[in-house]
Amino acid sequence: MKSYQAHEPGKPLQEVESPTPEPTGSEVVVKTIACGVCHSDVHIHSGAFDLGGGNELPVPVPNPFTLGHEVFGEVVATGPEATNINIGDKRVVYPWIGCGDCDVCNTGDEHLCNSGPVIGVMQPGGFGDHVVVPDSKYLHDAGDTPDYLAGSYACSGLTAYSALKKGAPYDSNSSLIIIGVGGLGMMGLQIAKAAFNCNPIVVDVDEEKLKLAIENGASAAINPTDDDAMMKVFEITGGNASVAIDFVGSEQSTAFGINLLRKGGKYIIVGLYGGELKLPLPLIPIMERGIQGQYTGSPEDMHELMDLVRSGKIDPIPVEKRPASEANQTLEDLKNGKILGRAALMHD
Repeated sequence: MKSYQAHEPGKPLQEVESPTPEPTGSEVVVKTIACGVCHSDVHIHSGAFDLGGGNELPVPVPNPFTLGHEVFGEVVATGPEATNINIGDKRVVYPWIGCGDCDVCNTGDEHLCNSGPVIGVMQPGGFGDHVVVPDSKYLHDAGDTPDYLAGSYACSGLTAYSALKKGAPYDSNSSLIIIGVGGLGMMGLQIAKAAFNCNPIVVDVDEEKLKLAIENGASAAINPTDDDAMMKVFEITGGNASVAIDFVGSEQSTAFGINLLRKGGKYIIVGLYGGELKLPLPLIPIMERGIQGQYTGSPEDMHELMDLVRSGKIDPIPVEKRPASEANQTLEDLKNGKILGRAALMHD
């Protein structure tokens, strides 16, 4: 099999040939058709998350490691104990796998387990042309979804859906603000329309992305660098926005976004751009706003999302298809904001 592996944080990926894995027990081997490239891949590849103030959070990954957690592929081998799956089935892989034994996993929140074999982080992912999945329960039928888009639902789609669930219900279009409409935020816009009957307001510094969001159903688009940006939001919402979902997660986005909410509003931080959150402490009790993090989604969230996907209710987002051999350039382009929507690495 062929993989594009990171041998040192931040260094170019290396093409590596190795034996194709053989499944044991309940394992399933999936031949990768397409793998979405996520901003998380950029952060993991760099080796650390920016905590602000010159501090970093190291990413504890194997060395070498194979990125890629938005995997769509074809089942090519199964272990003797694998069930409910057939050779030739094409499936999306749920990558946020827990240890299966701890209290967190037992409550259904495998994605929050601290010691699970997460595919594309702790276990080899879709930057390789074969991926080992520990059990068929982590494989999902994507219906008629195009190959290049299907894997994106395992992270960007799942994360956006779970974040939107945390903020729901939405009483009107002006009750929800989406901050950042890159690939993740664009997925949030499409799922908000399909699952929550809401055409949210979007905020982004990129005029091209704002235009694309309007074309895809956003009720309004605001550039926070405009002098009157905050007043524009207040005019649209009447000061009653109840939820803001921040798909950027930077000092700049949070400083702007949290002040858009009414008293009692909820600010959900999804993005991992980095930095520090700085707030005047008296405003926390005075405004009674809640701040919550969002990290991917549970196996149950994935089942709910894939039901929506198979129904065809979620409009597709733009996806740029690239050969898997362009993995290095794709990471660099994503880091520099040169990709609209998502990018997917296509394997032969």
